[in-house]
Amino acid sequence: MPENYRNDNITSTSAIDMLMKFGDVESAERIFRSLKTKDIITYGAMMKGYVGNEMFEKALDLFEQIDIELNDVTYTIVFNACAKLCNDRAMKIGKKLLDEMPANYRND
Repeated sequence: MPENYRNDNITSTSAIDMLMKFGDVESAERIFRSLKTKDIITYGAMMKGYVGNEMFEKALDLFEQIDIELNDVTYTIVFNACAKLCNDRAMKIGKKLLDEMPANYRND
């Protein structure tokens, strides 16, 4: 991907989404790593891609690296990964996330 597009999160996130849908996880990861700044939408695209490629542990690994505020889409992706993985780690993450989730997400 040309350098000028790598600094554009919208274009990069779209490319990540496309590559993940094609099953080209390695290329999507390369773009993700090359981004200087990542937003919650970019993290979401990666996690959703991991879930779509049945890489649930990787989705949770990435989730645990996020240090920015989550949005409703992120909660949905992580809960989905936890449900698909269905092990002790997933249960702990899911319960912790549910406990920490803002009330406005629970009532929508």
